[in-house]
Amino acid sequence: MKIVKKKLDDMYRCYCASNIYFDGQNHILLASEDPDVACNMYYGKDYETKENVWTHPGGCMSIVPIPGKEKEFLCVQEFYLKVTPSLAKIVWGKYDNGTWQFKDVVSVPYVHRFGIFNQNGINYLILATVATSKKEKNDWSVPGRIYVAELPEDPSTGVELEVLCDGLYRNHGFWQTKEDGKDVGYFGSDQGILRVSAPEKRGGQWKVEPILSGHIGEIATIDIDGDGQDEIMTIEEFHGNTIQIYKKDGSEYKKVWQYDNEIDFAHALVGAKLAGQNAFVCGVRRKDCELFVVTYEDGEYKVTMVDKGVGPANLCVVHEDNRDIIVGANHTAAQAAIYFVTED
Repeated sequence: MKIVKKKLDDMYRCYCASNIYFDGQNHILLASEDPDVACNMYYGKDYETKENVWTHPGGCMSIVPIPGKEKEFLCVQEFYLKVTPSLAKIVWGKYDNGTWQFKDVVSVPYVHRFGIFNQNGINYLILATVATSKKEKNDWSVPGRIYVAELPEDPSTGVELEVLCDGLYRNHGFWQTKEDGKDVGYFGSDQGILRVSAPEKRGGQWKVEPILSGHIGEIATIDIDGDGQDEIMTIEEFHGNTIQIYKKDGSEYKKVWQYDNEIDFAHALVGAKLAGQNAFVCGVRRKDCELFVVTYEDGEYKVTMVDKGVGPANLCVVHEDNRDIIVGANHTAAQAAIYFVTED
């Protein structure tokens, strides 16, 4: 595959990478975790057009488009680990007549990751908190939770959260994907990986399944070897120094690959198709601060180095007709960047 980088912006503490599709084109969103640094939107043939989404407040961890709502998303704002009590919240945004409008939806201390599952036409909000309370930044004595709620047609009216799971220390990792056509989520914490799926019908029970034990910092899944069954890539432990792939063997997952380079503070994982190949995309925030792609070719796992010295905090992959795009929230390099991926 051929990969070409385009730097979009200088962005201090660039953290969140996302995309929202409307008006017939992708609109890439990149946001900072700093209290006073922008979230910007980029679009156009080669993403040359830039619009400010917000400047204050910051602390953006995640931005998720609302299914069925072309110009609306939910996002995390004001997630600051050093601030106690936590100001973190879910905020609704809507693009209307060329400007973004915002309204707070719900305050959720230490909310870090979240997703929106669509099941039988109903949107469900599912979110994870890394902790429930903290005395200071490095206090992890109180576990995080997973919350769920049915998302109303108008999210700006607020939501009623219920606790789905408690007792999840450093509840940091989240991956949303589709399995058998349905939205599912994988959550990673010191208690391992939980797979969560929405009720089959309104008022039904959420399904929670333990998948893998261990201290899991991040998760992504994709069928990288083409055998019809998804593999799992993890970062271990929380903000850890190990990246590895697990393959299902009977009823258990077994490790089949580990990244050999010395790493520090691995943070970003995505499973996606790139230039026609299923791949994992990975980012590390310290030491070499690399961005790399893992594929499975000729019976072996292959690492393609995309960039060094950038330290992605988060990544997403956007698909277009003739190319794929890796969106990089390059935290260490303080830059917003994209990488165009095409076949050789």
